Amino acid sequence: MELFNYYRSTSSYRVRIALALKQLEYQYVPVNLLKGEQYDEHFLSLNPQGRVPALRIDSGEVLVQSPAIIEYLEEVYPQPALLPEEPVLRAQVRSVAALIGCDVHPLHNVSVLKQLRAMGHEEDQVNQWIAHWISQGLAAVEQLIGDEGFCFDDEPGLADVYLIPQLYAAERFKISLSDCPRIRRVAALAREHSAFVLAHPDRQADTPG
Repeated sequence: MELFNYYRSTSSYRVRIALALKQLEYQYVPVNLLKGEQYDEHFLSLNPQGRVPALRIDSGEVLVQSPAIIEYLEEVYPQPALLPEEPVLRAQVRSVAALIGCDVHPLHNVSVLKQLRAMGHEEDQVNQWIAHWISQGLAAVEQLIGDEGFCFDDEPGLADVYLIPQLYAAERFKISLSDCPRIRRVAALAREHSAFVLAHPDRQADTPG
């Protein structure tokens, strides 16, 4: 498999965690978003939207959008499972993933921030926008996850795959987690887990030196 991604892309980070948790090997193909490589003709032939990540699987097909890629990995490589068996708990895990993936992350995506600046918003206004949506989303996640272990279990799952990259973004934008003890607990566990360490942006081939 080939993973086309950018080291600090939140959605790319999710897929790297999922691949690491399932102990799947892949070739890392960097796409520099700051240099606009996502709009190169070659990459647009893989993903017409011009966004990362994209995963070329062994059969040659290219999958795009991190939720679809992670679902594919879960279906084809079911162990270790990212979702619990019990239907209600599965829905609760998916709700945290969707909260982050649909309601928080898109609002501080590179393209959104670029458009805000193009519309004349000053940098402090852009930063206020980022802080508002990330803080609001994480406050909700704090209420939805459990009191022990990772988000919902002793072992990491889909909610953790989404949460940890969002915390990396929160750190980048200097957003406090002082009111989120459950989230801080999960973050501490992830820092000691080999899959999360391996997938961290600081450990990637295209991480600046």
